[in-house]
Amino acid sequence: MTILAPFEEAVDIVLEAGGEPLRLCYQCGLCTATCPWNLVKSFHVRKIILQSQLGLVDFEAEENWVCSTCHACVDRCPRGVQIIDVMRALRRAMVSLGFGRVPHSLELALKNIAGTGNPFGEAREKRTEWAKGKKVKGFARGMEFLYFSCCIPAYAPEIQRVAQATSDVLAKLKVDFGIIGAEESCCGESVRKAGNESLFQALAQDNIRAFTEGGVKKILVSSPHCYYTFKTEYPQLGGDFEVVHLSQHLSELIEKQKLAFSKKLNKKVTYHDPCYLGRHSGVYQEPRQVLKSIPGLELVEMPDSGEDAICCGGGGGGIWMETKKGERFSDIRLEQALEVGASVLAVACPYCMLNFEDSVLSSGKGDVIEIKDIAELVQEAL
Repeated sequence: MTILAPFEEAVDIVLEAGGEPLRLCYQCGLCTATCPWNLVKSFHVRKIILQSQLGLVDFEAEENWVCSTCHACVDRCPRGVQIIDVMRALRRAMVSLGFGRVPHSLELALKNIAGTGNPFGEAREKRTEWAKGKKVKGFARGMEFLYFSCCIPAYAPEIQRVAQATSDVLAKLKVDFGIIGAEESCCGESVRKAGNESLFQALAQDNIRAFTEGGVKKILVSSPHCYYTFKTEYPQLGGDFEVVHLSQHLSELIEKQKLAFSKKLNKKVTYHDPCYLGRHSGVYQEPRQVLKSIPGLELVEMPDSGEDAICCGGGGGGIWMETKKGERFSDIRLEQALEVGASVLAVACPYCMLNFEDSVLSSGKGDVIEIKDIAELVQEAL
């Protein structure tokens, strides 16, 4: 059944939820032309915005949930419309008022986060199991960095190697860091983009309190989603911390000649720009500088890289939703990596890694190409 809210009510719902930018749209259609969804199926961003402007909001439409918040449309909008805010507002209206239907897998992830602080529904005490045998210290006041791994490397067995490689590299470089563990919760980035604003606020306040009480000044992260949220959104809620992505810190250490490699990696590597590190945060060069510094490593660029990089599909809550075969951006990106002859697709985001690992598995290309986090490549070359 289609749920259409009356004109004034629909517009007010979206505007109050943060959709004010939709007033600026003059329906040029550039957002639709830019959206990566049109690589796999017809998806009209402009139509959704027009419906919102006219108050003809279809809260039952599946299209309300496909936006991966990749920021490509925002970068190209001639009117500066923050289309991501409009999509978030639509979802927030649906979640807060009970209109429409939240995709089941996303709904389950949100319930898990609300109950246990992570999308997997695992016990908080298991958040540091990745660190067993790594001699990773608990964070203590005065340490330089709190290392925040992200929920995926903390709980997903196949991705825990990202946190493990990161901790090994930091220890070898004598970086002063520690972890908080059970006291920390999901950063809330996907939660907010999925429209559950009240849950995001609760997660953010819990984390800010834990960080502040622990004396945290600087946070080192593996995930661009955590990076963006801690750096951009937490300060608005009283959480003022210096936030550094691992690739930035490694690049800085290389520049200061505090990181030198002892082994050659004779590998052809291509790098995928995560949306939340690239377009959202403007970090493009540091990951490449790290990779180029590794002896023997040949860095090759895929088509659609840098500001034009195709999203892996994990943003906007997409990482917790089912995506039909033939509609996965990560499959397209994997083919691009293979076309340039790369034996390694390097990533700097756990969401990207999870999606690309799925693409490798489903394509049967595991004997041709590997997915590796930058931390893993650095670890191999140290």
